[in-house]
Amino acid sequence: MTTSIFSERKDQVHRKGEQPFQMACDRESLAGAVSQRACVFCGSRVVLYPIADALHLVHGPIGCASYTWDIRGALSSGPALHRLSFSTDLQEKDVIFGGEAKLYQALVELIDRYEPKAAFVYSTCIVGIIGDDLEAVCKRVAEEKGIPVIPVQSEGFKGNKRAGYNAACRAMFRLIGTGDISNISPLSLNILGDFNLAGEIWIIRNYFERMGLETVANITGDGRVDDIRRAHGAALNVVQCSGSTMDLAKMMKEEYGIPFIRVSYFGVEDMAESLYSVARVFEDKDPEIMNRTRALVKEELQELYPQLAKYRESLTGKKAAIYVGGAFKAFSLVKAFRLLGMQVVLVGSQTGTEEDYRELYEITDEGTIIVDDSNPLELSAFLQEKDVDIFVGGVKERPIAYKLGVGFCDHNHERKEALEGFIGMLNFAREVYSTVMSPVWRFVPRRELKKSRRAATESKFEPGIAACSSQA
Repeated sequence: MTTSIFSERKDQVHRKGEQPFQMACDRESLAGAVSQRACVFCGSRVVLYPIADALHLVHGPIGCASYTWDIRGALSSGPALHRLSFSTDLQEKDVIFGGEAKLYQALVELIDRYEPKAAFVYSTCIVGIIGDDLEAVCKRVAEEKGIPVIPVQSEGFKGNKRAGYNAACRAMFRLIGTGDISNISPLSLNILGDFNLAGEIWIIRNYFERMGLETVANITGDGRVDDIRRAHGAALNVVQCSGSTMDLAKMMKEEYGIPFIRVSYFGVEDMAESLYSVARVFEDKDPEIMNRTRALVKEELQELYPQLAKYRESLTGKKAAIYVGGAFKAFSLVKAFRLLGMQVVLVGSQTGTEEDYRELYEITDEGTIIVDDSNPLELSAFLQEKDVDIFVGGVKERPIAYKLGVGFCDHNHERKEALEGFIGMLNFAREVYSTVMSPVWRFVPRRELKKSRRAATESKFEPGIAACSSQA
């Protein structure tokens, strides 16, 4: 079975083994294809939103604020101002006469009421069209209130979600370098690109603490404005979601000389290698750090592997599909499924780069479909073609799976189950097992259709057997 796709998108889909690897990506979504990708404004919001003691004000129509309200399950160990959604709620009159006065009034009122450490003001499509001067308004309010008030130039029509990541990084960079770094340890780091979904950043911080390292700033899960202001004092930036915060890491390296490394906290292999990679950076300063890291990994794996074995026994040979926002998660998920004995037959992302897809090509099996910025039509066809047992995706992919009668694993921003770290691998295995092995899938239309097709084939080629079966 060959799935038909839009002709304009053929170079964004690759079937491994059919031709040499070549793939287009990072282009504007095809109009009318109902892409799973979000806009610039959404990209900036998902990065900055978890900063818990900052005010987040959307300058635009109320729909933009409601679209991105509470879109991450980003937990906070203290303040929860980020959980509130504020908007200037621009109306027709504001579009005609400008919304700067309304923005000023909203900022003054909200800062007086909530006393935030800083304020982020997000520009939306309509603001880019009418030309409100966010920079001027923010500068005025910052001088009057004595806190940073930072415009986020995130007009939705400017590009795709990746452009929103860049807008968020440029906004945060205005905070960095304004705090005191006198008491920061030489064995220190910043955690970039982790958003503390289901409390995951606390798991990772605990690992680094056991290694003997100080975490200066979480960027941005469970984030604090004052920590971000002193982030330039850290010795290393550890970047997980490279798509969302790699621009910030590069800015900090250019301005402050802070090196960075890319890591992933998903799956056993990548989690262990991430800790070892960090330890290697600090070996010159602390010769014992690698020994502590090895002991940490050994302790965690001794507890984890016996529990994974029982899930692997049942899951071996099952097929999985992956479609996530950032490609870095896809790398780790492919390895995690392989550890469980499962085969990944479809993998893709919304914002992957050519380098990302080449890496996916290297680690996947022959026949795997690799796809960039897909749409529901394509994803549905691929899932049916490959007859997958479980689909890993986000909130927009869930309905696709359930309508087709396919098991689904939520890997989205608002999930409540920690999937990072060694304990996260156990949680992931448990969820995959309970989903794939559920008896409900024996009764869904996908399985019934498959059985009817098999019966039709038997009727065509072995009429005697079919007749006996029908009489029984």
